[in-house]
Amino acid sequence: MIRAEFVGIQTIVRKETHRIFRIWTQTILPSVMTQLLYFIIFGGLIGSQIGNVGGSSYVAFLVPGLVMMSAITNAFSNAASSFFVAKFQRSIEEILVSPMKPWAILTGYVSGGVMRGMVVGLAVFLVSAFFTPIHITHPFFFFYFLLITCVIFSAFGFFNGMFAKKFDDIGLIPTFVLTPLTYLGGVFYSITLLPPFWRTVSYANPIVYMIDGFRYGFSGVSSASVFLNALILLLVAVVAIAIDLRLVKKGYGLKS
Repeated sequence: MIRAEFVGIQTIVRKETHRIFRIWTQTILPSVMTQLLYFIIFGGLIGSQIGNVGGSSYVAFLVPGLVMMSAITNAFSNAASSFFVAKFQRSIEEILVSPMKPWAILTGYVSGGVMRGMVVGLAVFLVSAFFTPIHITHPFFFFYFLLITCVIFSAFGFFNGMFAKKFDDIGLIPTFVLTPLTYLGGVFYSITLLPPFWRTVSYANPIVYMIDGFRYGFSGVSSASVFLNALILLLVAVVAIAIDLRLVKKGYGLKS
């Protein structure tokens, strides 16, 4: 039975991976081009007037935030859109009547979102090499924060896909929730430069911990305890997965 579950997971992941690379001009290229413009405008033009931030050039400071921005957006959108399309086309019914357990279905779709988030994030990271010398100071934390962030937002995307009733519902959260939280998460500025009140408010934004931890893996500089950041995000990931799993078991958003 366990073997059958992993075959099901492998099938979903293979389908998602094939889709990501088959239509790469829609799934990978747009995010890379958007971040490329950020590097040119903010890093090259504006950054030359700003100087150093946190002991590094402004363009080097931007790299972790832009990588995480692309990873967050793509992990979320892939899981949300893939699962909603499966519902819309009613192909999800074939999976629901199969021997696959709820945890296997969830694992397959979340893994697809993680795959896209990681691929796009690493692609943006490689593009940054054209603007600043890149090196990974702490490889473990670099990959840990990138991976755990993709897991969290892929799980959130799956949640969105479960309850979405129409295609417009897929775009609401990225537009009105993810984009503001990301821009206010320290992508373009250091949290430590904010006045005390706004710094305290910023720490209520979970994306701050993701970017801060990832920046530590990249440059070795962080504004908070990297171990505490890692623990908080692990707990968030566990809770998000647990909620999704319970909803799949109950059939919320799946059964009419």
